[in-house]
Amino acid sequence: MQQPFDIELGGVIYSVFPEEEDVYTIFKEGEEYIKIQKDTDQHWLKLDDETDLPLFTEDQEVDNIGRAISEYKEEETDEDQISE
Repeated sequence: MQQPFDIELGGVIYSVFPEEEDVYTIFKEGEEYIKIQKDTDQHWLKLDDETDLPLFTEDQEVDNIGRAISEYKEEETDEDQISE
């Protein structure tokens, strides 16, 4: 399982905790904030706090966090391939 990591967007630090595949719990400034799930490469979904079901609403912040997660994972994969 992937280890938690931090990303920074617009001066805000988000701590990312991988859950199951393509699902992440996000902490914003030390507080549990949202849970998100990958829908497509460019679109991510916020999960309902109580049911964990995807909410099909447009949310630019969720998409930005998701893209940053994808970029982080790509960098991590590239580093793993270099060290082999």
